[in-house]
Amino acid sequence: MTTTPPHTLRARLRRLARDDRGAVSVELVMATPLLILLLLTVIQFGLYLHACHVAQSAASQGLSAARVAGGTAESGSTETRRALDLLGGGVLGGTTVTSTRTTADASVAVTGVAVQVVPFLTLTVHAEAHGPAEVFRGAG
Repeated sequence: MTTTPPHTLRARLRRLARDDRGAVSVELVMATPLLILLLLTVIQFGLYLHACHVAQSAASQGLSAARVAGGTAESGSTETRRALDLLGGGVLGGTTVTSTRTTADASVAVTGVAVQVVPFLTLTVHAEAHGPAEVFRGAG
Protein backbone atom coordinates (compact mmCIF):
# COMPACT_ATOMS: atom_id res chain seq x y z
CA MET A 1 0.00 0.00 0.00
CA THR A 2 1.44 3.34 -1.06
CA THR A 3 0.58 6.53 0.70
CA THR A 4 0.82 10.00 -0.68
CA PRO A 5 3.18 12.27 1.17
CA PRO A 6 1.27 14.87 3.21
CA HIS A 7 2.80 17.83 1.41
CA THR A 8 1.66 16.49 -1.99
CA LEU A 9 -1.89 15.91 -0.71
CA ARG A 10 -2.05 19.44 0.73
CA ALA A 11 -0.80 20.86 -2.55
CA ARG A 12 -3.50 19.03 -4.47
CA LEU A 13 -6.23 20.25 -2.08
CA ARG A 14 -5.00 23.86 -2.38
CA ARG A 15 -5.00 23.57 -6.16
CA LEU A 16 -8.59 22.24 -6.14
CA ALA A 17 -9.73 25.01 -3.80
CA ARG A 18 -8.36 27.67 -6.16
CA ASP A 19 -9.73 26.00 -9.26
CA ASP A 20 -12.77 27.86 -10.57
CA ARG A 21 -13.74 25.52 -13.39
CA GLY A 22 -17.53 25.12 -13.48
CA ALA A 23 -18.22 28.26 -11.45
CA VAL A 24 -20.01 29.96 -14.34
CA SER A 25 -22.33 26.99 -14.77
CA VAL A 26 -23.27 27.04 -11.11
CA GLU A 27 -23.91 30.80 -11.20
CA LEU A 28 -26.03 30.42 -14.32
CA VAL A 29 -28.07 27.60 -12.80
CA MET A 30 -28.76 29.77 -9.74
CA ALA A 31 -29.37 33.09 -11.48
CA THR A 32 -31.57 32.02 -14.40
CA PRO A 33 -34.62 30.92 -12.36
CA LEU A 34 -34.42 34.08 -10.27
CA LEU A 35 -34.34 36.27 -13.37
CA ILE A 36 -37.27 34.39 -14.89
CA LEU A 37 -39.25 34.78 -11.64
CA LEU A 38 -38.49 38.50 -11.60
CA LEU A 39 -39.66 38.87 -15.20
CA LEU A 40 -42.86 36.90 -14.53
CA THR A 41 -43.58 39.04 -11.45
CA VAL A 42 -43.34 42.23 -13.51
CA ILE A 43 -45.68 40.71 -16.12
CA GLN A 44 -48.08 39.55 -13.37
CA PHE A 45 -48.45 43.02 -11.89
CA GLY A 46 -48.90 44.53 -15.35
CA LEU A 47 -51.75 42.12 -15.99
CA TYR A 48 -53.20 42.90 -12.56
CA LEU A 49 -53.26 46.63 -13.33
CA HIS A 50 -54.86 45.94 -16.70
CA ALA A 51 -57.52 43.77 -15.01
CA CYS A 52 -58.23 46.62 -12.56
CA HIS A 53 -58.78 49.01 -15.46
CA VAL A 54 -61.06 46.53 -17.24
CA ALA A 55 -63.15 46.03 -14.09
CA GLN A 56 -63.44 49.78 -13.49
CA SER A 57 -64.42 50.44 -17.09
CA ALA A 58 -67.09 47.72 -17.01
CA ALA A 59 -68.47 49.05 -13.72
CA SER A 60 -68.66 52.57 -15.16
CA GLN A 61 -70.52 51.37 -18.24
CA GLY A 62 -72.92 49.38 -16.07
CA LEU A 63 -73.51 52.44 -13.89
CA SER A 64 -74.34 54.50 -16.97
CA ALA A 65 -77.03 51.98 -17.90
CA ALA A 66 -78.42 51.70 -14.36
CA ARG A 67 -78.64 55.40 -13.50
CA VAL A 68 -80.51 56.73 -16.55
CA ALA A 69 -84.17 57.62 -16.20
CA GLY A 70 -86.06 54.35 -16.48
CA GLY A 71 -82.93 52.29 -15.83
CA THR A 72 -82.89 49.31 -13.49
CA ALA A 73 -80.34 47.36 -11.51
CA GLU A 74 -80.85 44.51 -13.97
CA SER A 75 -79.96 46.70 -16.94
CA GLY A 76 -76.83 47.81 -15.07
CA SER A 77 -75.79 44.18 -14.48
CA THR A 78 -76.49 43.24 -18.09
CA GLU A 79 -74.45 46.13 -19.45
CA THR A 80 -71.59 45.36 -17.05
CA ARG A 81 -71.53 41.70 -18.17
CA ARG A 82 -71.53 42.79 -21.82
CA ALA A 83 -68.62 45.15 -21.19
CA LEU A 84 -66.69 42.43 -19.34
CA ASP A 85 -67.19 40.04 -22.25
CA LEU A 86 -65.88 42.65 -24.69
CA LEU A 87 -62.97 43.96 -22.61
CA GLY A 88 -61.74 41.38 -20.15
CA GLY A 89 -62.29 37.93 -21.56
CA GLY A 90 -58.70 36.81 -21.08
CA VAL A 91 -57.37 38.96 -18.28
CA LEU A 92 -60.18 38.87 -15.71
CA GLY A 93 -61.86 35.64 -14.66
CA GLY A 94 -64.34 34.46 -12.06
CA THR A 95 -66.22 37.74 -12.13
CA THR A 96 -69.24 38.59 -10.03
CA VAL A 97 -71.35 41.65 -10.71
CA THR A 98 -73.54 43.35 -8.12
CA SER A 99 -75.83 46.17 -9.20
CA THR A 100 -78.28 48.20 -7.10
CA ARG A 101 -80.56 51.11 -7.88
CA THR A 102 -82.73 53.16 -5.60
CA THR A 103 -84.74 56.28 -6.39
CA ALA A 104 -81.77 58.44 -5.34
CA ASP A 105 -78.65 56.59 -6.53
CA ALA A 106 -77.23 53.60 -8.36
CA SER A 107 -74.11 51.51 -7.89
CA VAL A 108 -72.32 48.68 -9.66
CA ALA A 109 -69.54 46.51 -8.19
CA VAL A 110 -67.31 44.08 -10.09
CA THR A 111 -65.12 41.47 -8.39
CA GLY A 112 -62.86 38.98 -10.13
CA VAL A 113 -59.44 37.36 -10.26
CA ALA A 114 -56.60 38.54 -12.49
CA VAL A 115 -55.03 35.96 -14.77
CA GLN A 116 -52.29 34.04 -12.94
CA VAL A 117 -48.75 34.00 -14.36
CA VAL A 118 -46.68 33.54 -11.20
CA PRO A 119 -47.49 30.25 -9.46
CA PHE A 120 -49.27 30.54 -6.10
CA LEU A 121 -49.97 34.27 -6.58
CA THR A 122 -53.69 34.98 -6.87
CA LEU A 123 -54.64 38.65 -7.13
CA THR A 124 -58.26 39.68 -6.55
CA VAL A 125 -59.63 42.68 -8.45
CA HIS A 126 -62.48 44.83 -7.13
CA ALA A 127 -63.99 47.92 -8.75
CA GLU A 128 -67.04 49.99 -7.86
CA ALA A 129 -68.94 52.84 -9.47
CA HIS A 130 -71.55 54.97 -7.69
CA GLY A 131 -73.65 57.83 -8.91
CA PRO A 132 -76.97 59.63 -8.53
CA ALA A 133 -79.95 58.23 -10.39
CA GLU A 134 -81.44 60.42 -13.09
CA VAL A 135 -84.99 61.43 -12.33
CA PHE A 136 -87.29 63.14 -14.76
CA ARG A 137 -88.94 66.19 -13.20
CA GLY A 138 -91.71 68.02 -14.94
CA ALA A 139 -91.74 71.77 -15.52
CA GLY A 140 -93.28 72.99 -12.35
